[in-house]
Amino acid sequence: MKIEDLGYNSFFEENRNRLDFRDFPVARVVSESRGAYKVKNTDGEYLAKVTGRQMFEALSREDFPAVGDWVAISDVDGEHAVIRGILPRITVIKRKYGDKNRAGEKNEIQVIAANIDVAFAVESVDRDYNLNRFERYFAIARDGGVRPAIVLNKIDLLSKEELDEKLVQLKNRFPDIDVILTSAVNDKGLADLRKYITRGKTYCFLGSSGVGKSSLINKLIGSNAIKTGDISSYSGRGKHITTQRQIYFLENGGIVIDNPGMREVGMAHTSRGIDVFFDEITDLGRKCRYADCTHTHEPGCKVMRAVKSGKLDEEKYSNYINLKEEAEYHEMSDAEKRAKDRELGKFIKKAKKELKDFGREK
Repeated sequence: MKIEDLGYNSFFEENRNRLDFRDFPVARVVSESRGAYKVKNTDGEYLAKVTGRQMFEALSREDFPAVGDWVAISDVDGEHAVIRGILPRITVIKRKYGDKNRAGEKNEIQVIAANIDVAFAVESVDRDYNLNRFERYFAIARDGGVRPAIVLNKIDLLSKEELDEKLVQLKNRFPDIDVILTSAVNDKGLADLRKYITRGKTYCFLGSSGVGKSSLINKLIGSNAIKTGDISSYSGRGKHITTQRQIYFLENGGIVIDNPGMREVGMAHTSRGIDVFFDEITDLGRKCRYADCTHTHEPGCKVMRAVKSGKLDEEKYSNYINLKEEAEYHEMSDAEKRAKDRELGKFIKKAKKELKDFGREK
């Protein structure tokens, strides 16, 4: 095995020299769980930890290693090593996590994976199928410089007519996105998925719990290395079987990453990614009367005109507005967020009072 087989290239080598890590061996982070890392290079795999200095200097979770990162290591001793530094990332997939409405939780940025070539947005044809969710994944991928693709799984559950209908929906809504149809039950589409994955490239599987990501990867690696579970009959949701991110190396030289299921995918500073993915709306927006047009109420808005004329899909437009507002909210400072929340609170209080007064008048 050569280090290039693990995804290493000239970009990482140049930055290794620039950061003066040339005297340290490099390795790729292949798994991470609660701050414990496993790294791999051509000499083997090691359990690794970051230095106290790195922990002290880190400003956020983004400054810690993530699965897919290339790191300089030292003090290699049998099965253990120390991570001295992280090489710059070519691409990154990250999301907002945490609920500001829950006590003790903060809205933080979580790096899902780094140095990814293609992000497979996986949905199943049954309970999970949702075009708006695909766009959410695509915006996150584009923001990090990652090319997205669709994997529509569990196609064994549909008739040919039903499947053709969904495929038309996907092609109409996402004409420039590759679509791969798969089933881990009868192996349909697996040959197409294997063919799509090429040597030395890294592919990340994104999707909710229960859509079959782990089952597909088990098929690709030819073993049941990853635990899988059934959909809960009570909630209709997938069970969280995968608990950590993990890289797997395929026989054809491809590199795939399995991720824990994500029921919610928060937009994390992804305004640029939204603009890139919704390029049709972005191009129309440049022709609006006002440079800061929000495309929601302003006169002379080319985007709203395109929606009303039917040239722009109304559901796509609505999802764009929702994602844009969510991303802009997370990009505000804490003070700005508090002010916005106060304004919303006053608005709700006023609306409730007016509704109450109206009821008394009647």
